[in-house]
Amino acid sequence: MSFSKAVDLLRLAMMAGGRTGVCLSDIEREFGCVRRTAQRMVAALQEAFPATEHYVGYDGRHYWRVPARAVAPLLSPSVDELVALKSAIEQLDRAGMKAEVRALRELDQKVHALIPNESSSRLATDEEAILEAMGYAARPGPRPDHDSAVDGAIAEALKGPFRLRIAYQSRADEAATWREIEPLGLLLGTRRYLVGIDTAKRDGRNRHYRVEDIGEAEVLDQSFAYPDDFDLNAYAERAFGSFHNDLEYGQVVWRFAPDAANQAARFQFHPSQTSEVLEDGSLVVRFNASGHLEMAWHLYAWGDGVEVLEPPQLAELVHPFRRHDFPAYP
Repeated sequence: MSFSKAVDLLRLAMMAGGRTGVCLSDIEREFGCVRRTAQRMVAALQEAFPATEHYVGYDGRHYWRVPARAVAPLLSPSVDELVALKSAIEQLDRAGMKAEVRALRELDQKVHALIPNESSSRLATDEEAILEAMGYAARPGPRPDHDSAVDGAIAEALKGPFRLRIAYQSRADEAATWREIEPLGLLLGTRRYLVGIDTAKRDGRNRHYRVEDIGEAEVLDQSFAYPDDFDLNAYAERAFGSFHNDLEYGQVVWRFAPDAANQAARFQFHPSQTSEVLEDGSLVVRFNASGHLEMAWHLYAWGDGVEVLEPPQLAELVHPFRRHDFPAYP
């Protein structure tokens, strides 16, 4: 049997491990083959996995099902997959997504519990070594503050979706006030913002609530219709980070000096960016977004290696404070 056919057989065994198994039409659709080839694949499946069960379904079709115990040894995760899961947990933890972190940690425990004993020790050793090499075993740095009760309420409301009642204190408020919102999603960045519609205002604006400034949160027993015209990804791209300001939205143009250009070329500053290398070796980056303050925070780290060409309001924030003595670029 060729290597590619062996891989296809393993894919078929995994498909057949489901509750209903597979029929010939499933195989034809999955592998793009004709009926005769699908029949030969079923014969190979029965030969490789003698425990394969055959039955006729309610729809009159013939189905083949492989008991889970027969394919379980083949489904052990690789060390790369385990590391990817751990890395995702770490990133979500740093972003303050405690509910998701808890769910993924439980999944990680279940996955490890299903690994055969003869493989678990080797995988654990390799996984630990790779995680340490990647720097996830102990990574310092600032992260948003969090309240597990508030995070849990937000997660539950977003899944519904359900209305959410929050005690929120903006920077202009002397004390927290209760607000009822329809949550639309979370923006993650230097700060976490909950995007939502204030049910008391309904003026067509989406409002942002800093998660760390939500003192209490209560999920209400009221669902709502998620707006058909709202796309969180497209909405997020209107900002440089997590802060939105429609009045600031527009074209942004930065010019990186020749000695900083190679380093800047390795960054994606914004999903919509375009880049141009000039004759002198400098790099010009263009994109459309708002969030001048977050841009200034980032650009400050580049010292005098960057010049803001547009907009002038951002240049006024950055240029007076550029330094020439930083030992390295980000």
